[in-house]
Amino acid sequence: MTTEANMTTTVPDAAAAGTWQLGDRTVNRVGLGAMRLVGMPWDTTPRGREGSIAVLRRAVELGVNHIDTAAFYFTPVRSANELISTALQPYGDDLTITTKVGPSRVRSGDFEEMARPEQLRGQVEENIRQLGRDHLDVVNLRWGTRMAGEGREPESVAEHFGALAELREAGLIRNLGVSNVLPEQLTEAMTIAPVVCVQNQYGLTSREDDAVLALCGEHGIAFVPFFAVGAAVPGASPRGGADETGQAEVAAVAAAHGATPAQVRLAWTLHRGSHVLAIPGTGSPAHLEENVAAGALRLTDEEVAVLDGIAPAAA
Repeated sequence: MTTEANMTTTVPDAAAAGTWQLGDRTVNRVGLGAMRLVGMPWDTTPRGREGSIAVLRRAVELGVNHIDTAAFYFTPVRSANELISTALQPYGDDLTITTKVGPSRVRSGDFEEMARPEQLRGQVEENIRQLGRDHLDVVNLRWGTRMAGEGREPESVAEHFGALAELREAGLIRNLGVSNVLPEQLTEAMTIAPVVCVQNQYGLTSREDDAVLALCGEHGIAFVPFFAVGAAVPGASPRGGADETGQAEVAAVAAAHGATPAQVRLAWTLHRGSHVLAIPGTGSPAHLEENVAAGALRLTDEEVAVLDGIAPAAA
């Protein structure tokens, strides 16, 4: 059995997978997604506030310096931005907080229509206010309502991204990214302002965006998958049961490293390129440590080949 990672006895370190330059910010490749800190809408009981604050503080202790959030990450009793502000202020100089705009929710929690370009400033200012900042490190334009494999909206992003570029020039935003986009939309955005990251759904069995990942690599843009592990976790998605594709192969690789299947999935994602970052979400300190430790897991070429074969590459 491989003991290289020694994942159960070594204190995990988010720097183990290396770093990436996210615009003018240097981040460790393993970060934290804040959505699950507030609990998911279908959870039967609210997630404990103190526990979520503890997760955030532990993440920073483990070297996590890239946290992904949004003003629309909230439940009736929790707000991700408020939790981050409470747990981590005063913010460390090396901490990068990425947020996203475009979608918005009313107080009841229902989503509204996609914001118009002139409404994006209000969303940016809302995130600034909630986080207690005077600017935002990275803002992603989250595009459309349909996900990979569902026929994403192909319309031009120019007007919306241009509005964010103006806010960047005004000093409210330092770096810009896009989320849930097609290759042509990424190309379009790059003609308007520098793009430092792309957040798209992507994982071992959800590889529709191989072309986007490759395009990001060609241009030195961070590719930041979301839902990279959740598709295989029972109860993590409202869209049905866990995806069991490749379960046996993943389990075999996990056993060889003394790791968990979730760690193998994260490690495979990071192996897709040095420009690929991870932002797994959790409200559990134990799962947080497992996620961070996945950055130290080194898969062999043979193991990567087996995992690559689980789902065919996108055409």
